[in-house]
Amino acid sequence: MKMDIFVVDTFTEQQFKGNSAAVIPVEDWLPDELMQDIAAENNLSETAYIKNVGDHQYEIRWFSPLTEIDFCGHATLASAYVLFNELGVDNSIEFMTREVGNLTVILNAQNEIEMTFPNQKPEVVSIIPKALLDGLSKTPIEVLKNRQAYFAVFTGEQEVQDVTYESEQLKRLAPYDVVITAQSDHYDFVSRYFWPANGGDEDPVTGSIHSGLAPYWADKLGKSDLVAYQASKRGGVLKCRVLEKSIVISGKGVLYLKGKINV
Repeated sequence: MKMDIFVVDTFTEQQFKGNSAAVIPVEDWLPDELMQDIAAENNLSETAYIKNVGDHQYEIRWFSPLTEIDFCGHATLASAYVLFNELGVDNSIEFMTREVGNLTVILNAQNEIEMTFPNQKPEVVSIIPKALLDGLSKTPIEVLKNRQAYFAVFTGEQEVQDVTYESEQLKRLAPYDVVITAQSDHYDFVSRYFWPANGGDEDPVTGSIHSGLAPYWADKLGKSDLVAYQASKRGGVLKCRVLEKSIVISGKGVLYLKGKINV
């Protein structure tokens, strides 16, 4: 069986920057084991599978090299990029997910892919897990948590850049990942994202976690429109707008590859 595959660099306008995701359109869902094997073979942060179920409506599922993921922002952007630029879909898409409801995506006037995600604001934790403190080389000034990850807040951008981590310690926090963050002089805030329990050591750019980061920093900074930078080796810029019950996250993408896979 031959299937189309696309690889898109997301939250960037440059190839080899941002975060890469594979996108595979399917007519019917493949067996879960096969979808996982393909994602492992691709060895990208995520492989997204999209299935057309109506006019501008698509079911979407995301797989890391290790497991199925219940929410992924950058692979949603990559999927929308493919639909808008390669598969002839005009300007708006509704993605139907298994865990986080329906996600609305549009191509805005600035030619950015604008995604509306649920507001997943984190809450302060009363007891900080020892594995989190042992897994990070520096001690955060505050720790919060939402359904996806622990949030470790630091005093400045340089601290975020300087943090090193112990994957084996952070794995003990499963199913939660870890994001570290601080206010920035050049952007509104910066972050780095570690997910050894679910996909890999450090994720280049993580759209989904900004549904928690953006409302946190909106409260701290007293503003609802923010520009974020994920300070990984590849790096990526995300525009965020905080609404009462949702977060709008915008970015661009660049096509790297399109071809066929044989399975």
